Amino acid sequence: MGTFEAVLQVFCGAVPRLCSTDSCFGKCSPAISSKYRGKCTKRRVSRDMQMQLLSSGMQQIRTGNYRLHGIRSGLFGKMTVGDSWILSCKCEQAESISGSTTKDENGTWFVDSTKKFNTINNVVNSPNGLGFQDIQELKQEKEGLPANGTNGTVRDAFHKTSIDSLEDEAWDLLRESMVYYCGSPVGTIAAKDPTSSNTLNYDQVFIRDFIPSGIAFLLKGEYDIVRNFILHTLQLQSWEKTMDCHSPGQGLMPASFKVRTVPLDGDESATEEVLDPDFGEAAIGRVAPVDSGLWWIILLRAYGKCSGDLSVQERVDVQTGIKMILRLCIADGFDMFPTLLVTDGSCMIDRRMGIHGHPLEIQALFYSALLCAREMLAPEDGSADLIRALNNRLVALSFHIREYYWVDLRKLNEIYRYKTEEYSYDAVNKFNIYPDQISSWLVEWMPNKGGYLIGNLQPAHMDFRFFSLGNLWSVVSSIATTDQSHAILDLIETKWGDLVADMPFKICYPALDGQEWQIITGSDPKNTPWSYHNGGSWPTLLWQLTVACIKMDRPEIAAKAVEIAEKRISRDKWPEYYDTKRGRFVGKQARLFQTWSIAGYLVAKLLLADPSKAKILITEEDSELVNAFSCMIGANPRRKRGRKNLKQTYIV
Repeated sequence: MGTFEAVLQVFCGAVPRLCSTDSCFGKCSPAISSKYRGKCTKRRVSRDMQMQLLSSGMQQIRTGNYRLHGIRSGLFGKMTVGDSWILSCKCEQAESISGSTTKDENGTWFVDSTKKFNTINNVVNSPNGLGFQDIQELKQEKEGLPANGTNGTVRDAFHKTSIDSLEDEAWDLLRESMVYYCGSPVGTIAAKDPTSSNTLNYDQVFIRDFIPSGIAFLLKGEYDIVRNFILHTLQLQSWEKTMDCHSPGQGLMPASFKVRTVPLDGDESATEEVLDPDFGEAAIGRVAPVDSGLWWIILLRAYGKCSGDLSVQERVDVQTGIKMILRLCIADGFDMFPTLLVTDGSCMIDRRMGIHGHPLEIQALFYSALLCAREMLAPEDGSADLIRALNNRLVALSFHIREYYWVDLRKLNEIYRYKTEEYSYDAVNKFNIYPDQISSWLVEWMPNKGGYLIGNLQPAHMDFRFFSLGNLWSVVSSIATTDQSHAILDLIETKWGDLVADMPFKICYPALDGQEWQIITGSDPKNTPWSYHNGGSWPTLLWQLTVACIKMDRPEIAAKAVEIAEKRISRDKWPEYYDTKRGRFVGKQARLFQTWSIAGYLVAKLLLADPSKAKILITEEDSELVNAFSCMIGANPRRKRGRKNLKQTYIV
């Protein structure tokens, strides 16, 4: 071990952690609604003990040449040696993956505070870190430079060091974004931008933002952080949440959470860590996150498939959490359609962009989550009715999306010739779509080969914009047919200059402008044409593109997009999004070092290196659903109204 790395290990990891990964899960019931569940206390350690640990660690030092592995001050790195903390958890110990600190061949680490240091792939990761000035002095001493605590931020220090590759840089940045709770990693913050003084909520762990981070860690063989994230967010699901005296339905997952340190009552020398979730009551626009629970189910299945640890999804509290999400989604309501009815801003596009109703992104995630949940639900008497309702919804949802959301040149010509005001059970124009809704841009843009699923469908309204995430995940989840999936990729190839251009990948196409922008977005200054959600380019979409291309055995499309991103994404400091029609400018309000931009790139690279690993995310259509779907297509639409037939032939 070289001088510099040994010193870093002593300072950053030598203080033993007295809390293991599962210490907050064992006896915490999902029904508990106390404000701070699973609290963690911190107590100061004497300086004598610190120096003793330092002295013992320094004995391991040998000379050598090493570089700084992207260590930064920030969320957990502001404490100096004299202010280090020992973490202990007030919750009772529960089962864990491993009872001792071990490290397998993939670099996965497990916690036992009485034995060894905690490491991930030989890079120390601990909230008990040095302040930046101390680290800078050590590095300068090694390089023969004068110590100066004012030489800029840790990000500047990171860029001054040589890196082996873009992937090494991305991994360093991803690990720096990790958030710890009770001494264990529980997620990654949205962004760690040293150039921005106003963090807003970018210092929180977002459920949707963590998905690519979680997938990256899974593919790397580092399972603990994903397991912790799944179980801790499950605890937050059952919180009692209200806004203006109204409470949403049970099963809602938070949009994000933050680890806060607060004083411990009755003990001035100690503090406690608490998880503080946001269900939308503090978010801009006060919109509940519909996609959080759906992504949570998808990640849970991916964890089980990748790690082989099925004990998590078999736990009683996890099974209960899955059922709560499903019941919330398939509850009866006023809607006549099998698609989920949501408000504007309830998914990745979390600002007003005219997607209220039945946006494709939510439907694709909904279908994927239903398939994943059906695979994981334990067969028991209490689940029979839920599984039956789930199967019925899967069939109806797939039929609805494939039949009514699909457009290609042939379908567009059919809509162009629609008759309106049809009152009958066998109407062709079921939603009374007016042909004049077909915009001139679409007539010119639609290629001869290829097609896509439209963004939204409601009575007398078809949103013809191309929404990337919804279409890509429709391929991954198999809600699109095989022919439709290939046609979507054909369109992406044909319209490469519009959807990829100088930076992948357009979140939607085209952008709203003029009076349409004013009316639909409310003149949103952040969603100006070709910016942010209004036609901006988002590097994080690389990983969804890669999974879709691998599923259809066309990985060369994704590889080409990744190659374009690699030319500048690091130089541009990993921004959240890009502006302009071709994605040439870093977004005017984009955060730098955006975690899911980093993680999205890593997942794309890992999957392209080993395409077989994409199976943890892909859901294949089963034969029973195909048969049921065929029965629906062949059924006579002239059905009499009356009592519902209890023996529906398409139930599988």
